[in-house]
Amino acid sequence: MKHFILLAAAILTAWGADAQSFKFDFTANKKAKEGYTKVTPSDRFSEERGYGYDLTASPDGESNAPFFFSVAVPDGNYLVTAVVGNKRAAGETTLRGESRRLFFENVATKKGEFKPCTFVINKRNTHISETEDVRIKPRESHKLNWDDKLTLEFNGNMPQLCELIIERVEGVPTIFLCGDSTVVDQDNEPWASWGQMITRFFDEGISFANYAESGECGNTFIAAGRLKKALSQMKAGDYLFIEFGHNDQKQRGPGKGAFYSYMTSLKCFIDEARTRGAHPVLVTPTQRRSFDEQGKIRDTHADFPEAMRFLAAKEQVPLIDLHQMTRTLYEAMGVEPSKRAFVHYPAGTYPGQTRDFADNTHFNPYGAYQIAKCIIEGMKKVDLPLLEHLREGYTAYDPAQPDDVTAFRWNDSPFTEVEKPDGN
Repeated sequence: MKHFILLAAAILTAWGADAQSFKFDFTANKKAKEGYTKVTPSDRFSEERGYGYDLTASPDGESNAPFFFSVAVPDGNYLVTAVVGNKRAAGETTLRGESRRLFFENVATKKGEFKPCTFVINKRNTHISETEDVRIKPRESHKLNWDDKLTLEFNGNMPQLCELIIERVEGVPTIFLCGDSTVVDQDNEPWASWGQMITRFFDEGISFANYAESGECGNTFIAAGRLKKALSQMKAGDYLFIEFGHNDQKQRGPGKGAFYSYMTSLKCFIDEARTRGAHPVLVTPTQRRSFDEQGKIRDTHADFPEAMRFLAAKEQVPLIDLHQMTRTLYEAMGVEPSKRAFVHYPAGTYPGQTRDFADNTHFNPYGAYQIAKCIIEGMKKVDLPLLEHLREGYTAYDPAQPDDVTAFRWNDSPFTEVEKPDGN
């Protein structure tokens, strides 16, 4: 890994006049634009090259298959401008980054029309210091969020890419997300979480760094070095969003419980953020899809949401009550229709799926999209300043009136997973 980090730094120095800038030309023209690096389908990513098409086949100009492009860069925030469009054909492009973080969706371009899509993306690896790394799980070893390159996904009905500019940026406020499988960037279809959808609603004035991982509790997250890694990147003015509870409630033994180990862990997150001049925000856990005979959501998290509310009041920390909002959301959807927000699919829907999916904790992309909007509405209730970076066009969302699922469009990424994420 250290060799790759040094290589990435060397590539930055060689390519960018300011050692932080990349410019790529993807047009069919024989000569690249001045100051740009020409990219052809044969330019596949390698450590030696430091950039190139990755993971799937290079685009051939005729297929509408999604494609990936990677660049070796050090940890940090990067301003990305992807100019989508084609002078020979119409297109429709969706942009995601790293582990399926959504930035732009269904961007339509007419023949000869070009549109710039600009956003900030956070890139990281597992390296904390010369002597310490994040202790990731075996199933995370190939996760795009943890490698030494920045990977962008171009998907959609007809993905098009004309040029790509990537620039290192400093000073952009970063929202660090700490949580479990309901927050994490899920790499594979059909799983999804709100942390990888919320990026779609904010402009390039802010960055999201999603450190959440499936199966984590507050204390195990800390023990694995995940918080320490986030703190190593954190600066004054950043935010630390903290959502745990699903897995913490399963811990048993002396000192465990909502008002003991759980609250102690949350207090650690709060104190560490404040020490660095960052702003902690507590998020109560999402409800599970568990209905009673009257069609009302059962509380399945015991005292954990109440413990978080108590700590938020005591420490004067903003609280987003996602527990309450998702109760409203699922009840508004109804018992059977709410399955369409979760990973409920008959066997054979996805490659290698030999049994029905009937998961009442983990969201599909539509469900994750709705939860992300709940988080934004929760931000409004506590009047977080970062809301000034909401993109134009965002309209107020009411969990009691969820978006029409039939109007939601999502182009699957090419990678699927039949194993359920850790946690429940």
